[in-house]
Amino acid sequence: MPTVQFTADQLTDILNRLRPYLPTQLTTVKPGAYNLHFSFAPFTGLEPKPEEPACQTICDDPKLSHKHWDKEAGRPVADEAEYELRELARTILNDSYREARIQWKNARHVAQLKKTVKDAGALWKAHQQAKSAVEAAFAYLRDPQAATEWPSAVSRLIDTHATYLAAALAFDDRAQEIAEVHSENFHEEMLGYDEALTAAGYPEAKDWQIASNDDYGTDYRGEYGRYTTAGQAQRLIKEQEAHIAKVGQLTGQPTP
Repeated sequence: MPTVQFTADQLTDILNRLRPYLPTQLTTVKPGAYNLHFSFAPFTGLEPKPEEPACQTICDDPKLSHKHWDKEAGRPVADEAEYELRELARTILNDSYREARIQWKNARHVAQLKKTVKDAGALWKAHQQAKSAVEAAFAYLRDPQAATEWPSAVSRLIDTHATYLAAALAFDDRAQEIAEVHSENFHEEMLGYDEALTAAGYPEAKDWQIASNDDYGTDYRGEYGRYTTAGQAQRLIKEQEAHIAKVGQLTGQPTP
């Protein structure tokens, strides 16, 4: 709401007028540096969405109505100062519900993540382990000892590739569900993705590769999205396969 100057007594008067209509979770209203600061009891996200009272309800309240509403209802018309105070009260009511909805939406986001994350941590750990195995198997190919067992060393690398991609896809299945929750709960004042996951009890999620919901799946070439875990695995595997093929061409080394 815009900066408005009013006295403590006026704020008390306004809040008394609004008391029957304020959000259930609202605990305090205090003047801030530029506008009012609303505090709420914690939302679970499972409550009904906070919604303002119907316009007709406000119209019928002589302490909040517009001048023309008073005329239509046959009530006495007050002075301009009174109507200015009522307008400010309605603005404060709207702002309180706007802030309540923001906090409720963020609580719903966190609540849905709590139900969705499940075994993502274990799946990410398995993916990391599989990736490390790929990196170790590929690094071994540069060891002179690998030349004495080149086909076997390459074959072992290929096995790690299969495990790595499978682990990446398994994590992506869960990551996509998490991404869908993020997408479903998108709004201008939403929590950051890492912040929401931390609030849900998963601070370690800051290290997880969770792409946009639209990035999952494959394109017409069978390529996984570049920001997904499977897409990164697929690219690394192709780079290593190309390297091995070139080594084979240049050295005459057989490959499995």
